Amino acid sequence: MNLLFKPAKTLGASLLLASAFMAQPVLANGPIGEHVNHLQANLKSYAEEVEWMVGKVDTMVSDYDKKGAKAVKTDDLIEYWESVKFHSAIETNYVPVYASIWQGIYGVKMAIENGKPAAEVRKEQEAMNIALWQGLGAVKLAAKFQQKGLLESVKATATEEMTQSATIDEIKHKLDRVVAKFAERLQDEATNIVHDTYLHLFEGVEGTLIEQDANLVEVLEKDFNVTLPQAIKNGKSVDDVRNVVSDMQTKLDRAKTLIEKAEKSRKDVF
Repeated sequence: MNLLFKPAKTLGASLLLASAFMAQPVLANGPIGEHVNHLQANLKSYAEEVEWMVGKVDTMVSDYDKKGAKAVKTDDLIEYWESVKFHSAIETNYVPVYASIWQGIYGVKMAIENGKPAAEVRKEQEAMNIALWQGLGAVKLAAKFQQKGLLESVKATATEEMTQSATIDEIKHKLDRVVAKFAERLQDEATNIVHDTYLHLFEGVEGTLIEQDANLVEVLEKDFNVTLPQAIKNGKSVDDVRNVVSDMQTKLDRAKTLIEKAEKSRKDVF
């Protein structure tokens, strides 16, 4: 299957991705490699890895079609993805597509393991391929912004000097990572991110936010401690978890607006 990446044809699409890159802090957990701070120099390698990944999965699906499930090892799909550097490049630059890639990989994996017809497996494969090429496009765009000095270097933790409004951005980014980890079938890790984000980030802005909108704080507390953890625990679909996160991020946008007003008021006083 020979799919070619088609770059965004409109300025609006490019600006949408650009805003996503610049809005979220660049953080990562686990070994990622210094290459993520030199995206432009590694674009050729990333493209080759995407081609390789597409080819390996296509071979697996073809073998499944001709020889049956016993002829393939679906766990290899995970190993293929985790072995490429592109994995880290997209994870640290555009988490939503990163989650979609994992969803596509597991779509192929589960379709084979459940004995679905080859035609259905091919549909899952196509969705995975689309996500991979979208991811490469996102990394190419990120490379341009990185060269212009508009992206921060990847670091392990958030700065202690982060403002409260910046903390809201970090919370939203952490929630994107919850979706990504859930898509990887790492439910415990996803839940831990939810809890850590609440304890170490959200509680730090609660005081200011309560003064502005106590009801909003109450709703977000329920989301962090009940709604999202239950969606993860009960084995909802990736789309269901993503919808919960999207709803929370909309509320957090409201919270950020309120906090920015509070920060401005304090500056005006002093």
